[in-house]
Amino acid sequence: MVETIIPVKGAVKFQLTLDPTVWIFDDRKLDLNTYFVTEKAEEDNEKYLRDMGAHWSREIMEGAVFPPTLKTERKFDRKGMLTGTFGMEIKPFFNNAEIQTDAKEVVFECENNEEHTFSIEEAQNFIFKFSQDGKPLLEDGPVHVLFADGSNVNNPIKFVRAIRIQ
Repeated sequence: MVETIIPVKGAVKFQLTLDPTVWIFDDRKLDLNTYFVTEKAEEDNEKYLRDMGAHWSREIMEGAVFPPTLKTERKFDRKGMLTGTFGMEIKPFFNNAEIQTDAKEVVFECENNEEHTFSIEEAQNFIFKFSQDGKPLLEDGPVHVLFADGSNVNNPIKFVRAIRIQ
């Protein structure tokens, strides 16, 4: 059986251990059945500022929105979790690890001493695929590394055992 914990080590302030088996419950997970086929909306700074201004004005005029109650809070889509193919962006994990300023590369250490090296800028846009059709990637996982443009969806980096920042 495949080890499911992935250490993030090397030139980081905080060494992390990632456990992809719990990501199914994370709100940040991406639906990979639609992620690479739908057009991503680019949000420019001007639009962001306009939207934030409108939100601020609404709160001043109408009052703040209260947190959800048990009746309105979001429910888990159990069927989707049992049948979906999901991924997680890598960037938040790199942010939490706090990569040192002199670091230049990210190395994905895989089975049989195989290594895949990328620049930090490039790797920050990658996606960890952690589930296929509702099942964890036990045979060749625990994660597959997908490029941001989806160009390697049919041939991802598999058998990732550790991530080394150098």
